[in-house]
Amino acid sequence: MRVIHEMKFVGRLASGADEWSCPACGRRVTLRRLPGPELIVLDPGDESAVHVGVIEPDARAAAAATEQYGLGPVQEIPRPPRPAAPDDDDRRWLAEIGIDWDGEAA
Repeated sequence: MRVIHEMKFVGRLASGADEWSCPACGRRVTLRRLPGPELIVLDPGDESAVHVGVIEPDARAAAAATEQYGLGPVQEIPRPPRPAAPDDDDRRWLAEIGIDWDGEAA
């Protein structure tokens, strides 16, 4: 069974995009609506959970809206794999070219 988290509307940004946050796992996104839709993930939070956001004044209304518009069937959306952290040789090479991978002076 999939875990479902409810995203909370935070506010509208100067760019016109809406910011949403998940109080359960910390996921944060910005969402721009039509005509130029765009989703930017600021903090991925729990990527295995299904996140739902509705603009409703109370939990009962939010649950009703979620049921009305449905979640299913839930589709697995493939996500690109996270890049592996560099090994010691890569870290040395990065340091040689001035890239500070670990937050210490290169």
